Amino acid sequence: MNIALITYLDKGAYDTTTVESEDDKLLYFLKDKGLNIEKIIWNDTNIKWEDYSLAILKSPWDYFDLIEDFYTWLDVLEAKKVKLLNPIDVVRWNSNKKYLQEIEAAGLKIIPSAFINKQEDVKLKHFFEKFNTNKLIVKPCVSGGAKNTFKVTAENVEEVNQKLNKLIQEEDFIVQPFLPEILESGEWSFIFFNGVYSHSLIKQAKPGDFRVQPAHGGTVHPQKPSEEEVATAQQYVTLFAKDCLYARVDGTFVNGNFLLMELELIEPFLFLNTEPENYIRYYKALKELM
Repeated sequence: MNIALITYLDKGAYDTTTVESEDDKLLYFLKDKGLNIEKIIWNDTNIKWEDYSLAILKSPWDYFDLIEDFYTWLDVLEAKKVKLLNPIDVVRWNSNKKYLQEIEAAGLKIIPSAFINKQEDVKLKHFFEKFNTNKLIVKPCVSGGAKNTFKVTAENVEEVNQKLNKLIQEEDFIVQPFLPEILESGEWSFIFFNGVYSHSLIKQAKPGDFRVQPAHGGTVHPQKPSEEEVATAQQYVTLFAKDCLYARVDGTFVNGNFLLMELELIEPFLFLNTEPENYIRYYKALKELM
């Protein structure tokens, strides 16, 4: 079986000194297990996808910049009957943050969220009152890596309004209250392989920043959560990540309640290096789904 480990044309946008790169290490690990696997750039026009039985999404970190091309690529895989992990229908659903509405409708807690639709007139001021907060986070519904993400206060709200009124012509945006707990306690990530809990960690922003991503200087701190905390994260995976090789449940605890920020099912960094067993768990889950 020929397997494609899907990545992107790396231009250094997500280089980091705080977290070890895991793509090559994972590739060599899976090769050592006897798998016929190679790294493939998802939008490489020279690739004959019919040559592959299985494709594993690993780091297509530019998909949100090329979203229509990405959707077309998913259609190609579907037409050529290439099995994708995670599943194609799940990936399509997860590519737009409006999926959070479905998760909330299912009775699971999310960070309070409102949506501004493409070409709407943007007036952010009333969201301070709506969410009872003095800080907001605004980002595109199709995004990653803190792209076009704004921290909004009373001091800069008009400036951000002007920027957003240009960006909104092209895409939808999500508005959420900025949670101080993310700066104080960090953002949790719970990682699951084929629905089974593997490991977790807290991501913390560097001093003076609010972005926890390693490419922005964020740091990673492995954790040993309680059984109750794992069970809470498990609910999101059980309901919305069926047959997924991996799922990363990102959020924070507010007054003891876990609030989901994102359910990452497309290209999350998996922090495999935090303990050696993570690679074994990944491989075991992959074998189960092949």
